[in-house]
Amino acid sequence: MPGPPAEIRDYEPADEPSWLRCRVLGFLATNYYDDVWQAKRRTDLELVALDDDVVGVLDVSVTGAEATIDTVVVHPGHQGRGIATALLEEALRRLDRCGVTTLGAWAREDKAALEWYARNGFEEVSRYLHVHASPDEADTAIIAKHGLVAAGAFLHARIEREAEMRQRFERVYVCRRMVRSL
Repeated sequence: MPGPPAEIRDYEPADEPSWLRCRVLGFLATNYYDDVWQAKRRTDLELVALDDDVVGVLDVSVTGAEATIDTVVVHPGHQGRGIATALLEEALRRLDRCGVTTLGAWAREDKAALEWYARNGFEEVSRYLHVHASPDEADTAIIAKHGLVAAGAFLHARIEREAEMRQRFERVYVCRRMVRSL
């Protein structure tokens, strides 16, 4: 397979359409398949990998000495080329120069993503549950007021309640906080 793309650079506003396509298509086969955006959200560090269009994305928010990966994704047609790792290496160079000492991320039960984080020096430090209640399940989880009817819900739960949540709801994911020291 060919190596990483020739160009990794800062995101530019003109990249937005192909950035959005890359993000949607890259997340489609993951547990984040429904995390669809219609516009790019701004972060402190925004990198893209190009091969004509955007084929890789890495966005990072920075708060003092701590940073968090908001989005890391590679277009499905370009996965396995080392693009995510090349983006991470560039981000680490820049974050180190800014005095960042810790880089974190959140990941669900996506085996490939968890393996990538582990290969790149991240360790799990905490976890909790993402619970998606369908319209049929929502009434068992929340009480709607003011004449509203729950048409579904996205909820958080303590990891200790995993067995119970998996019995009650179809879509339950373990969400892990992954951290790497710089």
